[in-house]
Amino acid sequence: MGFLNNIFGSSEPKEEKVLPWQPLTEVSQLKEIEERSKTKTQVIFKHSTRCGISSMVMNQFVSMYDVDANLDLYYLDLLSYRDVSNEVGYKFQVMHQSPQVLIIKNGTAVAHASHGAINELDLGTFE
Repeated sequence: MGFLNNIFGSSEPKEEKVLPWQPLTEVSQLKEIEERSKTKTQVIFKHSTRCGISSMVMNQFVSMYDVDANLDLYYLDLLSYRDVSNEVGYKFQVMHQSPQVLIIKNGTAVAHASHGAINELDLGTFE
């Protein structure tokens, strides 16, 4: 039945992948992210909960993310925390887009991408 399940899908529930998200909800967390980036790469995923494209990109990101990566991963709901989103752009000198990923090392954004380009980033090269 394995061959038929591959073609038609399985009726068994698929195990959902859970990422080690840390909610980014306070401007004060940005200082912590900056400091932690001196010893470990920090990743910020800015997501609009009302945007279909943002949801699609996030689902792709989740499915491709290596849960064993040596990165700290932050989730920012930019609609609920607009002030934090604005400060992320200012602090790391990256123009706001949504969805957007920022890679922070040694206190600066060493890479960023938005929309479909997010899933083209090889996060492993930044560990």
